[in-house]
Amino acid sequence: MEKLRLAVQKSGRLSEKSLDLVKECGISYASGTGKLLASCYNFPMEILFLRDDDIPGYVEDGVADIGFVGENVLIESGRKVKTIERMGFGRCRLSIAIPRSQEYNGIEDLQNKSIATSYPHILGKFLKEKGVKADIHEISGSVEIAPGIGLADAICDIVSTGSTLLSNGLKEVESVFTSEAVLIGHKGISAEKQHLLEKLLFRLASVKRAKNNKYIMLNAPNKSLQKIIALLPGINSPTVQSLATEGWSSVHSVINEDDFWEKIEALKKAGAEGILVMPIDNLIL
Repeated sequence: MEKLRLAVQKSGRLSEKSLDLVKECGISYASGTGKLLASCYNFPMEILFLRDDDIPGYVEDGVADIGFVGENVLIESGRKVKTIERMGFGRCRLSIAIPRSQEYNGIEDLQNKSIATSYPHILGKFLKEKGVKADIHEISGSVEIAPGIGLADAICDIVSTGSTLLSNGLKEVESVFTSEAVLIGHKGISAEKQHLLEKLLFRLASVKRAKNNKYIMLNAPNKSLQKIIALLPGINSPTVQSLATEGWSSVHSVINEDDFWEKIEALKKAGAEGILVMPIDNLIL
C-alpha cells in the first residue's frame, strides 16, 4: 500500500504548529532528535522534515506529496504546485522597515534606495506595481542588521510582533504581503494517494472547525427559552432538555469563537444561568 508523504518544517516558525495539527488529527509518528523521515503508526503516511525553503521544491518534484509551508515562501519560490488549503495559523506579514530616526512620507521615499531582503521576487513585484525603482539587495538571515552596518537603506522582512524590528532600531513603514501557513500538493499525485489525502483533509477540517467553535451548556427559564434559542442556532438547532426543576430547561449548543463574548453577554441578559463552555477536540458535520 502506498503511503502519503508530508513535508513539514524541521524547525522554525511553522514546525511546532504543523506537527501539533498532525497529532490533533489522531496521527502518531516516531519522533526523535535529528530525524529527517518519520513513519506514522496509525495512518499510511510518512513525515519528511525539511528546511522551509526546500518544501515547495520537494513537493513540485514529487519527493513529497504534500507539505505545510508559509505562503510567503511558496510565492517567493515560484514552484508549480497546487495550494490545497489555507491553514489559519502562522499568520505574518512581509513589510518594509527603515531606521526609526528617519522620516517617512510615503512609498516615494524609497525611490533609488537600497533595500535588503530574503524575498526579492515578492518585493520586486510590489515596487514595480507602486512605480518605485530601488536596488534590491538579496541576503539570507539577519536582514534587520543591514541598515545598521550600512549595507542597505531599508529592509523587507517577515514581521509577526514587530519586536525584532524594535530591538534593531527599525520601524515598519509599508506592508508588502500578508501570509499564513498553506497546505500544498504535487500536481501529479496518484489516485491512491489522492484517496489518502482526502481522508487526511477530512480530519484536518474537523480539527480546524473545532478550534473555531465552543460547546456551550446552560440553564434557561422556559419563559425565556425561545429568546435564548434564537441566540444559539447551533449546527442545526440547539438541544433542549427539561430539568428536574419545573419551568427550567437545559440548552446545549455550539457557538463560534468569534461571537463568543457577545453571545455570552446576550444570553445572560436573556435570563440564561449556569453557563458552561468547553473546548471541542473535533467537530464532524
